Amino acid sequence: MIITRTPFRISFFGGGTDYPAWYEENGGAVLSTTINKYCHIMCRYLPPFFEYNYLLRYSSREEVKNVSEIIHPSARECLRHLDVRKGVEITHTGDIPARSGIGSSSAFTVGLLQALYALKGRMVTKRNLARDAIHVEQNLIKENVGSQDQVATAFGGFNKIEFSGANEFYVSPVTIHEEKLDLLQSHLMLFFTGFSRYASDIAVEQIKQTHRHKTELRTMAEMVDEAIKILDRGSDDLSDFGKLLNESWGLKKKLNGLISNDKIDEVYDIAMKSGALGGKLLGAGGGGFILFFVPPEDHQRVRKSLKDMLYVPFGFEKLGTQVILYSTQDFY
Repeated sequence: MIITRTPFRISFFGGGTDYPAWYEENGGAVLSTTINKYCHIMCRYLPPFFEYNYLLRYSSREEVKNVSEIIHPSARECLRHLDVRKGVEITHTGDIPARSGIGSSSAFTVGLLQALYALKGRMVTKRNLARDAIHVEQNLIKENVGSQDQVATAFGGFNKIEFSGANEFYVSPVTIHEEKLDLLQSHLMLFFTGFSRYASDIAVEQIKQTHRHKTELRTMAEMVDEAIKILDRGSDDLSDFGKLLNESWGLKKKLNGLISNDKIDEVYDIAMKSGALGGKLLGAGGGGFILFFVPPEDHQRVRKSLKDMLYVPFGFEKLGTQVILYSTQDFY
């Protein structure tokens, strides 16, 4: 039996520049971190006592004889990609619901690939896992998704991720003192809006409009280095980071009319009036989690003003996807 643990991610700046339609010609960059909320995948070869060959448990249950019959697109294409021919049982659990903007789909794909490689007795680098996940999601499933989530969840940590050419990426850890990272974390608040959406559906329109928003996308990519400079200052005043988030959110909303809506705008305005300096909806938009940058002394005021929304405490994590259980199995 194999169990993998893969973290979800929060993206601060540069989202939208990680779509191949943009970065293959213009380059792209994001600033993101993984958090201590995880996707767990349990995987083992299925004992031959059943009428089916593949058993999948996630939000649904599937019992099928052939890989081609599997409904879950990532599970089906990961099994095909790694040419897994023996019957397999796959179980998924997550700390955060799917379609909520924290990279859950890519965490699933990365974690499952890691588990299937381990099941076949193969070790693989985080870079190869990220590349495989990008290939599965963009080329096999043909989803309209970017490339940052696969890289972030595979590598883990607080990173600048740059994209160029055909699926080329470079991961640079942000090397600031632990105390500064803790200070940044103490300013962040995460709330669940209660809405869910399919990122691929929203991204379709954004990709179509890419050529119309070159100025915004270039500015959003430049904000990555600007944010790192703020964190690298000797000062403990990080208010400019929050203000930059606010500026970035304004640009992101211009990319696609589906990114925000009246309810999300209302939530954002309430938080800003209660002490937040900036924030953003995570992921492609339309719902899910919303992140705010709030001075610690104003946290209670923001929580009170958003009392009808679920507040989700979190911490940064550094390890990325891991095999946390590897147990050999008798074969029949």
